[in-house]
Amino acid sequence: MLWLKWRMVLGSLFAWRRRWPCSLWFLLLFIAGTFIVFFHQQDLSDTVQQQGVKLGSTPRQSRETLSTKDKDGEKLDVITDHLTEEHNVSSPIPPMQFPNFERGKQPTKHEFIKQGVELPPVTPKSRKNFKTRAQTHRTNSVAPSPSASSGSMDKWMKLARTLEARRELMRAMCAKYKSHTSRTITREHVRMIYVEDRYKLLYCEVPKAGCSNWKRTLMVLAGLASDTRSISHDTVHYKNHLKKLDSFDYNGIMHRLQTYTKVVFAREPLERLVSAYRDKFENPNRHYHTVYGRPIIAKYRTHPSPESLSTGNGVTFTEFVQYLLDVHRPVGMDIHWTLVDNLCHPCLIDYNFIGKFENMQEESNFLLRLMKAPRNLTLPQFKDRNPKDQKTSSEITGKYFAQVSPWQRQRVYDFFYMDYQMFNYSKPFKDIH
Repeated sequence: MLWLKWRMVLGSLFAWRRRWPCSLWFLLLFIAGTFIVFFHQQDLSDTVQQQGVKLGSTPRQSRETLSTKDKDGEKLDVITDHLTEEHNVSSPIPPMQFPNFERGKQPTKHEFIKQGVELPPVTPKSRKNFKTRAQTHRTNSVAPSPSASSGSMDKWMKLARTLEARRELMRAMCAKYKSHTSRTITREHVRMIYVEDRYKLLYCEVPKAGCSNWKRTLMVLAGLASDTRSISHDTVHYKNHLKKLDSFDYNGIMHRLQTYTKVVFAREPLERLVSAYRDKFENPNRHYHTVYGRPIIAKYRTHPSPESLSTGNGVTFTEFVQYLLDVHRPVGMDIHWTLVDNLCHPCLIDYNFIGKFENMQEESNFLLRLMKAPRNLTLPQFKDRNPKDQKTSSEITGKYFAQVSPWQRQRVYDFFYMDYQMFNYSKPFKDIH
């Protein structure tokens, strides 16, 4: 009996011994799995902290995103941090919200190689020098003359803030409407830009926005003439005394774009259009009457006379508007009524000085003083072509557009919409939407 009990005890011990290896392996696997999960979570936490990422945060706002105004019309956020540091001026344009976006990048090396142009190497030293030049330029661009009186100093600073607000507005419009366009600069983009190397100035010509007098001023700055009044209209436009930016090689173009002061002047778009029509079609002008007048009369006049078909004289403003709005124009566009956006490409070229024809005298002379031009040099005001004609004004513009239908006025406004937005011009008529 005792032997049987002892045998039962030994049997139960040996049975547990047979089951023990399975239980042990299960326990070891459970412990190992726990440690693996723990260390994986710890590594993930460290990685997140090193990259500065907070779980649940929203992605960074893209550069195309504009700040929006809420439904109650509360005050808008003004300028992003990096723009505030660079341009520490307030905006005199209250209705416009400036966006949160980065500066447009320059074309990549690959993009220029496709054009057969090799980018110069960028070194840390050249990058540092460029930043230093840019900072110096920004400081000088708003600094009035030390000899200026207190009153003129306040006037200059107010004008400087206005000019800076125009640049911010231009960047906002470019971010909104042109963010996906190519950033590659070609010769076509700079064909309207004149170069003055002595004063390191680039001027984009906008016809019917004071370009003749500005080109006279450039010739005096370049030492090609002693005063602006001695330069005739034909000398300004047809003698090729001034250099254009597209005449340089790629390195010369990019060097000047990066280091020179870039200037453009705009004009109220419909006023500029009426001025062009009056100049080219109401006055004797063989070239425009032949090249543009004859095909316009042939297509849009119901019963043209043989004389008008032969000479192209007498194009009416209604016919001119029909030509402008026709997607199948009988003759192409001309620079005198092409958009400033398409002439000077302000979304591709960051202009330092965006002036307006309506205040051209004051703003031009302000720029000349900043450039340290000769004291006796000011922008001329005379009208050398058709001097007896009354200067095109908003009142005259209204009279011409009264000849066309409301639908055509709306279409013309839509045609020049980008110029209205980029240069902050108001709608010209009450029935425009």
